[in-house]
Amino acid sequence: MKTLSLLVALLIFSFSYSQTDQKIYDIINSVSSERIKTDITTLANFGTRNTFSDTISNTRGIGAARRWVKNEFENISQNCSNCLRVIYQKDLVKAEGNDRVPTDTWIVNVAAIQKGTKYPNRYIIMSGDIDSRNSDGSDFTKDAPGANDNASGLSGTIEAARVLSKYKFENSIIYLGLSGEEQGLFGGKGFAEYAKKNGWEIIGVLNNDMIGNIKGVDGVISNRDFRIFSEPVPPTETEREREMRRFYGGEVDGVSRQLARYIFKTTKTYMPEMNPMMVYRLDRFGRGGHHRPFNDLGWAGIRIMESHEDYNHQHQDIRTENGIEYGDKLEFVNFDYAAKLTAVNAINLASIASAPPEPNNVAIGGVVEASAKLKWDKVDGATGYKIYWRDTTSPTWDHSRFVGDVSEFTLEGIVIDNSFFGVASVGKNGFESVVVFPNSVFR
Repeated sequence: MKTLSLLVALLIFSFSYSQTDQKIYDIINSVSSERIKTDITTLANFGTRNTFSDTISNTRGIGAARRWVKNEFENISQNCSNCLRVIYQKDLVKAEGNDRVPTDTWIVNVAAIQKGTKYPNRYIIMSGDIDSRNSDGSDFTKDAPGANDNASGLSGTIEAARVLSKYKFENSIIYLGLSGEEQGLFGGKGFAEYAKKNGWEIIGVLNNDMIGNIKGVDGVISNRDFRIFSEPVPPTETEREREMRRFYGGEVDGVSRQLARYIFKTTKTYMPEMNPMMVYRLDRFGRGGHHRPFNDLGWAGIRIMESHEDYNHQHQDIRTENGIEYGDKLEFVNFDYAAKLTAVNAINLASIASAPPEPNNVAIGGVVEASAKLKWDKVDGATGYKIYWRDTTSPTWDHSRFVGDVSEFTLEGIVIDNSFFGVASVGKNGFESVVVFPNSVFR
């Protein structure tokens, strides 16, 4: 009878960790396409936000834009009893030796930091770019409204701050406006180095770059598809890690890829109408985004963006040729779609910020056995752990088992040779950490 009671208790405990959370649905419903439209319009109306444009005017140029962004973050903070610390972070970029920089320029980022209640030094970041460009990235005089690229991503970041600042989270969240993206990812480099210098633990970066276009240059129209770009493994891995991967797998299981899978799963759980497309590539072919500087330091970082691009409305002077309109103007932005992708970001920020840290020192064993064994070091705040596995050719974690508050477990009947495995921490609230791929082997 006692055994039956324990079994029932375990089943109830496990069931509670498979349910959705009403708070996440409330967050989705709180995102406003009207507020996003207002913000995108404001940013586009600065005329140009080129990195080298006017910094004195209050109505035109990147200086006016970044002051407006800082003011918006400060207004949000006032509405949540000063829950955000709003700062400028800047670095000087020299013109000498850089043909994309016409003059020595301060690259100024704007950050709003919402401190976590339990793990204040662990940060999940949502970013969008302040700067814009026309056909010539160094031309700071002609108009470059940058409505989609990237007022959409920056406005989504501001809107996420409005919504999530009404809640408290165990981990810290940073809402980040980055500059100098178009000339060399300068803002991301500067802020990543700033985070490293301050000893911050970066859980991951959700870089939003163009989240407002639904009609592709090829004629495809969809307000549900979006892409998640992620690199396979970090460039900072050691020679030992590369050697282990050759024998034990993990070519597509770096920290950024696990973050992409987390976003895929959370989106499919809470917003099943959306179609997240994981793209196994750092970024679009031959192009770059502001998550890369964080990747370069070994941190998880992904790019979220529209799936169907119109290149006539990117990096173009405003003009009409042969009946085709060029330029990144307001009329080409779908604000409802931008709100959907903002909600995708917000629910993942909230989920990760609500979860305990990832398990440490995850190891795997089970050679020549009809089972897979995993063990790990427990972490503060976790009340249980969940083992995930998938076919070696599957892009997503397709199977899972909650195993309770233990530090090792054997999956009987699951042959280690045929699957990949990972472990996530689970908090008392049911929120999970990002999955950790085993980093060592035991017998």
